[in-house]
Amino acid sequence: MPSPRISKELKSEIYFVSLTIQKWYYIFDRHDRWEILLKALQYYQKNNDLKIYAWVFMLNHIHLIFQIEDSINFLRSFKSYTSHQLKENIQSTEPNVLKIFKFKNDYHIWRKNNFPELIQSENFFFQKVKYIEDNPVKKGYVYNPEDWKYSSANVIQLLNVTRFE
Repeated sequence: MPSPRISKELKSEIYFVSLTIQKWYYIFDRHDRWEILLKALQYYQKNNDLKIYAWVFMLNHIHLIFQIEDSINFLRSFKSYTSHQLKENIQSTEPNVLKIFKFKNDYHIWRKNNFPELIQSENFFFQKVKYIEDNPVKKGYVYNPEDWKYSSANVIQLLNVTRFE
């Protein structure tokens, strides 16, 4: 069965995606790795007109509802850049962990599939926002969504969040 992909004809629409680390390995909870993701998304917001509607960083994956002119290129570029940065960070802080991500002669930090879902209705949009922002609560990390630092539910906004129109 082919993996779901973003349609070239619909690449500038609003999407929900989940980006997951290989083998679901927990890597983001240490060594400033959430900051790598945060700075990369801030860069795309500033330089490529990335609109983020909802987001959360978990220990081994992230969820985003976003819109940009070319979603396909954005995801490819974001994953490539952050893979490089994460690999360097892991190499310097936990070199033994790096072998988890080695496949043949290369390293693969992110899983290939992003599970993109086109946001086609307001109801679906708000279901996904709730799912994203409740993620840390469901995992038992916090009692309230707004208590998770790396989330659009947090009152201190680390990323610019666009309101759904």
